[in-house]
Amino acid sequence: LDRFDEVGLVDDQAFAEQWVRSRHRHRGLGKRAIAMELHRKGVDREIADEALTGIDDDSERDRARELVVRRLRSLPVGSREERQSSARKLVGMLARKGYGPGVAYGVVKEEIAAAGAEADELGEAPPED
Repeated sequence: LDRFDEVGLVDDQAFAEQWVRSRHRHRGLGKRAIAMELHRKGVDREIADEALTGIDDDSERDRARELVVRRLRSLPVGSREERQSSARKLVGMLARKGYGPGVAYGVVKEEIAAAGAEADELGEAPPED
C-alpha cells in the first residue's frame, strides 16, 4: 500500500471528491448520508468534510427539490389528508437520503403548497440544521 500511495494510486482525497459528486448527483443523497458512507469506507473525517464542501446549501436544496417533484407526481394530493400523508412520506424519503429536517420539510412544504395546499396546512417547519 505504501508503494501504491507513493505512485498516486491510493488517493483518499480524490476518491472522496468523486464519491461525493457521484452519490449526490446520481443517487440524490444528502451530505449526512454521504458522510456516513465515507466514514464506513474508512475515509478520514477531515478528508470527507473537505470533499463535502463541494455540495453547497443551494445545490443540496435543489437536489432535494428534484427528488420531491419526481416522487410527488405519483402521490395523491387531492384532499388535505392526502397532502399531509404525502408530505410525511416525502419528508421521510429525504431524511433517509440524508437531508436535514429543515431542508426536507422546507422543500416538501413548498412543493405541496404548489400542488394546492394552504400555507398553514402542514404546520410549522422545524428549525434549519
